[in-house]
Amino acid sequence: MITLQDRARGSFIGLAVGDALGTPTEGKSPEEIFSRWGRVTDFLYDDQGGSDDTEHALFSAKLLLQKKRELTSLDVAEAWRREIINSGNMYKGAGFSEIITIQNLVKGLQPPQSGQHLHSWSDGLAMRVAPFGIASVGDPQFAAHLAQVDGSVSNSGEGIYSGQAVAAAVSMAMTGAPLDKIIQTALDVVPKNSWTSSSIIRGVQIGSDASDVWSALEPLHRSLACSYYFWTDVAPEAVGLAFGLIAAAQGKFEDAVLGAVNIGRDTDTIAAIAGAICGAMHGIQVIPERWINRISISRGTCINAVKNMNIINVADDLSLLAQSWGKQL
Repeated sequence: MITLQDRARGSFIGLAVGDALGTPTEGKSPEEIFSRWGRVTDFLYDDQGGSDDTEHALFSAKLLLQKKRELTSLDVAEAWRREIINSGNMYKGAGFSEIITIQNLVKGLQPPQSGQHLHSWSDGLAMRVAPFGIASVGDPQFAAHLAQVDGSVSNSGEGIYSGQAVAAAVSMAMTGAPLDKIIQTALDVVPKNSWTSSSIIRGVQIGSDASDVWSALEPLHRSLACSYYFWTDVAPEAVGLAFGLIAAAQGKFEDAVLGAVNIGRDTDTIAAIAGAICGAMHGIQVIPERWINRISISRGTCINAVKNMNIINVADDLSLLAQSWGKQL
């Protein structure tokens, strides 16, 4: 039997594993990746670890565990000012939405204005929302609410919709629901006429039609990747690709995550999203132990406030929070 704790650990560790595995291939095309490394199926470097995706997720989890259901966007903004905007952070690896948000917060802007900027549709929210889905197990609407609360500090529009879709999917995956229900749950919390919705639908169609995850890479990239745009952290693109790969892998953790690592564009975030959802579906048991051991302790490279946090311990705390909210399996 897969326990709530197993799923919580699987989701958070799955996010961190995907983030770490996808870091070297980030920003490259599938052709560039294959030309340099062939098919990437494991860690490439001894010092390879998690990046801002994992650390921002830990930061959001830390705040959620403190504030619980009373979490507000002003709480998030205050925490950014207190723990992110200081001399102890170098912001190494931070995305454009995070850097612009920091500038807006320094200027005195509050959410939602702080998240209304030229890069508001980035995947900076989608990469960090797994804790909201874990804590809101079986309550995807509340997971989406928490994603909006957190996301309005740094994102708006499609950037928030994509984060809500991922949070809702993790919430439903935590219940052991079948893949089709998880996908539909993600679609239910975003506007039907949104770019996020159409990207998820298109990605799932392509992934479902593919014979396996590897045959899905080229059509998914061709259909969904905004290769004409020079920044790769486009939220609807990343989320659409992640759901497409999950569909092609039929929810299998390793297949979905490794497909994400090889598909190009914002690979660490695509793999983190796929890992969070598939890890919640199947629990930590499906993640190779050698991968878990590589990433279980945060380095604090981007956010010093989460340095040395144990990801498994945080996941356990989130599973206890979920139980206290009455959403036990």
